[in-house]
Amino acid sequence: MAEKSKILIIGGTGYIGKFIVEASAKSEHQTFLLIREKTVSDPAKAPLVEKFKNLGVTLVYGDLYDHESLVKAIKQVDVVISAVGHAQLPDQVKIIAAIKEAGTVKRFFPSEFGNDVDRVHAVEPAKTAFAIKAQIRRTVEAEGIPYTYVSSNFFAGYFLPNLSQPGATAPPREKVVILGDGNPKAIFNKEEDIGTYTIKAVDDPRTLNKVLYLRPPGNIYSFNDLVSLWEKKIGKTLERVYVPEEQVLKNIEEAPVPVNVILSIGHSVFVKGDHTNFEIEPSFGVEASELYPDVKYTTVDEFLDQFV
Repeated sequence: MAEKSKILIIGGTGYIGKFIVEASAKSEHQTFLLIREKTVSDPAKAPLVEKFKNLGVTLVYGDLYDHESLVKAIKQVDVVISAVGHAQLPDQVKIIAAIKEAGTVKRFFPSEFGNDVDRVHAVEPAKTAFAIKAQIRRTVEAEGIPYTYVSSNFFAGYFLPNLSQPGATAPPREKVVILGDGNPKAIFNKEEDIGTYTIKAVDDPRTLNKVLYLRPPGNIYSFNDLVSLWEKKIGKTLERVYVPEEQVLKNIEEAPVPVNVILSIGHSVFVKGDHTNFEIEPSFGVEASELYPDVKYTTVDEFLDQFV
């Protein structure tokens, strides 16, 4: 067995980042977390940081906006995973510059964790967010940095608890609003599984300079399929309200932030089918559940049981 890579995670206390940190530590990679000193004393983040320390994670004090500290942190590792949030996506050029200067990095995972941004048919405001991620990809490639892009599709913990009904806090039991005709297939992956698959890919030559797609067969559902599955679980038929594309687009234009963002992503996935409307070609991508059949992922069916 080759020695496991040392991994630095940037944005590791964020929504998806915390699952990646945990997966890394549990898979016995030496795991480093870039963290600002003030984060450690932040009451909201302190318990999480403590949990990471107990898992053996090494805290590295630094900041995305402090080049010197970034280079210093990166020089300690082989692999850098960025899980920075939406607002910091463009600032990943700073990570790229630091990786170039450090000269030690065998692989970089930019913050992706959603649609494949090179294969989307999105409208604003999602269009701009996806374009920023695509631009970061182009910069990584232009700089000759070895990479893996993780296309994890939907976060199950975000889109399934309310069956993708914006603003709802539980799955519907009377009426469900469906974007488009409900037929394009979407993919929902549990956050822990996204972390697991991401770390599995770190030292895998098959994922080098490729998009890693998370398309486990048990997690591919059209909106109609999803509603039918839920109806079966609760033993009740819901009223289905279909919103034609024209109306979806109008709703996006009129909605406030962040509802417009969620709706525009919904349009990309549920109306345009951007999770599944292309084949994964070996020239650009690989599929996680095929590469790692040993990972027992949580299916959509299992995930929804907790809400019955």
